[in-house]
Parts: sequence; structure tokens; C-alpha cells
Amino acid sequence: MVICFFSTQYLPTPGGVERYTWNLARRCVAAGHRALVVTASLPGLPARERDADGIEIYRLPSWPVMGGRFPVLKPLADADDLWAQGIDFAVIQTRMYTQSVWAARQCKRRGIPALVIDHSTGYMLHGGLAGALGKAYEHAACGSIRRCGFPFYGVSGDVCRWLETFGIQAAGRLPNAVDPAELERLAHADNAVDWRRRLNVPADGRLVAFAGRLIPEKGALRLAQAVQDIPGCTLAVAGTGPEEAALAALGGGIHALGALPHEQIVQLLTQADAYCLPTEYAEGFPTTLLEAAACRCPIVTTRTAGTDELLPGDDYAVFLANAAPETIRAGLETLLADPAAARTRAENARQNLCSHFTWQAVFATMMEAVTSAKRS
Repeated sequence: MVICFFSTQYLPTPGGVERYTWNLARRCVAAGHRALVVTASLPGLPARERDADGIEIYRLPSWPVMGGRFPVLKPLADADDLWAQGIDFAVIQTRMYTQSVWAARQCKRRGIPALVIDHSTGYMLHGGLAGALGKAYEHAACGSIRRCGFPFYGVSGDVCRWLETFGIQAAGRLPNAVDPAELERLAHADNAVDWRRRLNVPADGRLVAFAGRLIPEKGALRLAQAVQDIPGCTLAVAGTGPEEAALAALGGGIHALGALPHEQIVQLLTQADAYCLPTEYAEGFPTTLLEAAACRCPIVTTRTAGTDELLPGDDYAVFLANAAPETIRAGLETLLADPAAARTRAENARQNLCSHFTWQAVFATMMEAVTSAKRS
């Protein structure tokens, strides 16, 4: 079977949707299927490529709107060679991108069965004229995809509920996930980075980790301000974005590490005393929370989409009432003051993850949906 994933952003661009697509695509290949990924063009990367996992990547000409956060497909993009591949099924990632609208219309016109997986719980833009225009665009784009008649899935129950905003009743959940065994191997690889040594964390010091896009909504800079007020605490920030320069300028115990290879992020989470995600972003189900849980890293976070499923209570994580620096500091101090309780929370989170949020389970559910859609 030829399964095509339409993911407007894809590796090497870092992010949860990108890794979600990659994980499902490579499991398609491992199961004996052909996996195609159609994504936006990136400078310096070829228009067509087969990666080390056997995934065939098609990069379509796009404009990098919003600094690349919202790639816009160029009109009349040449995709004849894509449609010549005999696609049996399409998986369309996220509802708001222009490529997603184009993909849904093309699949409908060509009689290719498909499903849509959404990853967000809010509008992309907020406030003012830009927010109003963005909201109108998202409703128009989502309506266009909905009229194609394909089922929608959410990566969390919160995403499924958010889809009702657009008049959509989700067909089910295809949750975000990880492979705990794979992360364990990466964490303890022979060439694993000793982050505590590299960052000069004192023997009695505490290491807090953050990984993600460095945009204001994710809260990395607020987290850094909180950590500066905690004696003996070091913060390691992995990621790139508009806040990177401000984080790097803080110095002291704040380390802006830039974009790290995935295995080094896993090693950081395994060695850290806490992972903190003070996000105010319209998350779908943050991958980094899943990875922190898999690595037994105690979690401090605001409540966002998916947290109630992965972390169903105070025995699983320390929750922040808001993302103000003083609230973040208090939450970290609560967790760091009781290492035994932190370890218990981390172990509870990992056990819940292993029971419900593995790629093996998600891939099996996706293939059931594929089989059902092809029969109907």
C-alpha cells in the first residue's frame, strides 16, 4: 500500500507534528508499505529525497510566511510526479495550512480516501485585526476540508473538543506518542552527552530542562527569569526561535543550547531534575511532555491539551496555575524540595505513558482507520 502523509512542516524543522509524521511514516515502511511525505520546501534541501528510513519526501514550492511558521503553498506547484505514485491512502496533518486544503481537494477529486489529524486547541493568531483575519481564514480553510467528507481525528480529547468549534465531530483519537524502548536506548548510548558535566552543574545543584520552539507563548524566557531566582539551579534550553538571543544574553546558569539532535534532547531529559513547560500556546499534545515522562523526568507544566490524559492528577506532575515567572518559580521549588515525591510522580507518569501512548498502539489504530475508510 502507498500511504501519503501531507505535513506542511517536516523534519529537519523541529516540532511535535513533524516527529509525529515521521514516526507514523517510518512504521508504515517497517510494515512493508511505501510512505510518502509531502511538505513545504526548505532552503538547501532537494525537492525529492528518500531518507535513511526509506521515507520518500516531496517538498513543494512554498513561501515561508510568518518566519516559516506558516508556509504557504505556491499556486500551480508541480506535483504530477507525486500523483503518479499510485497513492492508496492519504493522511492530512492539521486543518489550517494551505497545503492541507489543497491536499484534501486533490484527494477528493482523484478518489483517494483520506483522514485528517488535527494537533491544536486554539487559533493560530490572537487579538486585533490579524487575529480576526486569522480566525476567519481558519474557519474557511477548515470548512473547505470538511466539505471533502474525510473523517477528522484529534491527537487528544481536548483537540477533539476544539474541532467542534468548526462544526466537526471527531471520528476518534490518534494520540501523540513515543517509543519508550527507543528513547531508553538513546538516553544510554555509548556516546551520550554528560549534560551535568558539560553545563558545570554543581554536585548539589539542580538541572531544569526546556525543549521546544522559543516563541513567547511557550514560556522559555519566563522560565529563565524564574530559574534565576532559585539558588543552585541551572536551566538548559534546547530550541530556536525569536527568544533565543534574549535567553543567550542572560548568561550565568541559563544555557541557550540552540537546536539539538533528538538523542541529545533525550539525554538531557534523562539527566535533568525537572522538565518545565510553562506554555500558553494552543498545544495539541506536546511531544516533549511525553518524552519527559518516558525519560522519568519530573514534570512542571501549565495545563494544556493532553495533560489530563497523560498526567491525570497531582501524583503525576506539578501543575502551574499560570505562566508568570513567580508562579513558575514556586512550582519548581515545590518539586525540587522533595526529590522522593518527584521520583514518584515521574514513575507514575511513565507507567501511564507506557499503557496508553506508544507509537505501536497509535500505528495500529491508524491502520484500522485506513482499512475502514478503504472499505467504505
